[in-house]
Amino acid sequence: MRSPAQSVRRLQQPLALGAAYSLHSATKYIGGHGDAMGGVVATSTERAAQLRPIRTITGAVMDPWTAYLLHRGIATLPVRMHAQQANAGIVARWLTEQPQVTRVFYPGLPGADPAGLVGTQMSGPGAMVSFELAGGLAAAEAFCAALNLITHAVSLGGIDTLIQHPAALTHRPVDATARPSEGILRLSIGLEAPVDVITDLSRGMRAVAAQ
Repeated sequence: MRSPAQSVRRLQQPLALGAAYSLHSATKYIGGHGDAMGGVVATSTERAAQLRPIRTITGAVMDPWTAYLLHRGIATLPVRMHAQQANAGIVARWLTEQPQVTRVFYPGLPGADPAGLVGTQMSGPGAMVSFELAGGLAAAEAFCAALNLITHAVSLGGIDTLIQHPAALTHRPVDATARPSEGILRLSIGLEAPVDVITDLSRGMRAVAAQ
């Protein structure tokens, strides 16, 4: 019997493109609820057999409760992914209309996929949206502080919309020459009604405008 996750085409299919191994953070979209940590290596039967002794020796064996949570989460993966992707498109288009935003990074926007990856390498643009505020660090801090619904946290792929400031968090140890602009914020769009997400983002925009 095919699982629900097998009934739809994946957004990315590395194995179909020739990769030997495909690594997934099951903590993110596969689990989807922010309550389990794990990883998945997808590969051929032969290569999987070679990995099993290494997994056993290193102790990388998942406990039953985490396995249950991930099994539960993957059952709704297709539905969540389609809905979160649709929400991301709505939010991304709204962001392009805001005067405080200088750039929006989302491959589903017109002209944002010059290499034509959506529809070839990937079947959709996903649910991650980044945007840059004109005011740099001060604007990013004011924006995040004004939000009520969206959680300021370093993760992605869950049912709740999260926002993260890469230059101050995940990319803080990165050399300054490679660090993202201080005005860039990253959104992981969840399952909330897009109007609610946009209402919360509007609070952030007003905070930036008031500086």
